[in-house]
Amino acid sequence: MRGEQKTVSSLGADIRSLRKARKMTLAHLSAALGRSVGWLSQVERDKSHPAIADLRQIAEVLDVSISSFLQVGAIPQEEGLIVRADARRPIGSRTEGLTEALLSPDLTDDFEVIHSSFAPYSRLKEPLTRPTQEVCYIVSGQFEIALDGKLFSLNPGDSFRLRGQKFQWWNRHDTPCEIVWVISPPIY
Repeated sequence: MRGEQKTVSSLGADIRSLRKARKMTLAHLSAALGRSVGWLSQVERDKSHPAIADLRQIAEVLDVSISSFLQVGAIPQEEGLIVRADARRPIGSRTEGLTEALLSPDLTDDFEVIHSSFAPYSRLKEPLTRPTQEVCYIVSGQFEIALDGKLFSLNPGDSFRLRGQKFQWWNRHDTPCEIVWVISPPIY
């Protein structure tokens, strides 16, 4: 039914993956949620289904969008295998001018694949460091990234790698930039 919000079939595994990527224990996350370890364990094992209010709180504590847990037009027999262009899960960033979607079917692998679209003149205002390894491919547009303070200008077909260093980015141009990211461990 249209307009109905359904959670992804990998909900429990996705929550577990995000929790572990943040080096949180079941006890730590359950305490932050004001819930029992048993309840959270059941959610992660898909033995219990959280209410939408619980999902909002889980998303807030894990610092992801609640949309990361919601299914968007997936065909049931393709779920976990195929991601159609019109059924990507919106994820991630609260950075103005940045729109991101999950290209991976779920977050149960050792990595995730993300599609990012950077609006013209968007930027990451403050440098950021993540405990990840990332390889990024510029699909279209132009992109500038500072890696540990060293500035690089990138064009379509270029790629770069992050290994936990400080970075900051800019799209200083009047056209959008699209990038595909492979990130390990999954953080969205």
